[in-house]
Amino acid sequence: MNKVLPRLEVCLSPALLHLYDTEGAVVVIIDVFRATSTIAAALYNNAKAVIPVASIEECIALGNSIAGSVTAGERNGHIVEGLQYGNSPSEYTRDFISGRTLVLTTTNGTRLLHMVKGADAIITGSFLNLGSVCEFLLKENKNVLLACAAWKDRFNLEDTLFAGAVVSRLAAAFDINCDSARAALVLHHSMGDRQPIDMLRDSSHYRRLAAYGLEEDMAYCASIDLHPVVPVLKGHELVIDRSTH
Repeated sequence: MNKVLPRLEVCLSPALLHLYDTEGAVVVIIDVFRATSTIAAALYNNAKAVIPVASIEECIALGNSIAGSVTAGERNGHIVEGLQYGNSPSEYTRDFISGRTLVLTTTNGTRLLHMVKGADAIITGSFLNLGSVCEFLLKENKNVLLACAAWKDRFNLEDTLFAGAVVSRLAAAFDINCDSARAALVLHHSMGDRQPIDMLRDSSHYRRLAAYGLEEDMAYCASIDLHPVVPVLKGHELVIDRSTH
């Protein structure tokens, strides 16, 4: 008797999320440039927690109510007035963020995270924690949705390339009957021996952020397994999953 494998699907945009069944699944929120990279960096560097919020107003209010917190966020690549810091993962060094709570709002990623309903677990993924995310998904052995934050609901290259890297590593352990997952896999295979950043320099989001002088940020975000942690949503906070450590 053939073993029934859990399914793995890829949602290429928040605008398509309603088409997928997330009930009881593990949903991976992907916002490579830069929310989920910043979350991985902050938690790896011993942040107490990251609280993702959708609105600027909520970010400011929460920051005012939590002692020792840091408020951070951007809209269209710029730090928001009223918030203390931006969405650059390199800002959140261990000396700075250790023991503190990061309250974060971003253009795409934090909004998508709050859209997911009924999931068994919600985690965040980026190239910085690619291997750890894959290990977590294998361990959980549940249906998986890789949910790309995209750019204002439009398909983007970096999130889909990461999704393809996950599909490539997990294909043997999941039932993949999803054309967007297949397309992400083809995109990943087209990279060949190149590094992710080599493909992403020609992406629209890279060009958008490069106009603000953020090339180093994006090279950081495209580094594989620099921060091997799994941020998992517990209540309203993202914390490190300790079950694999």
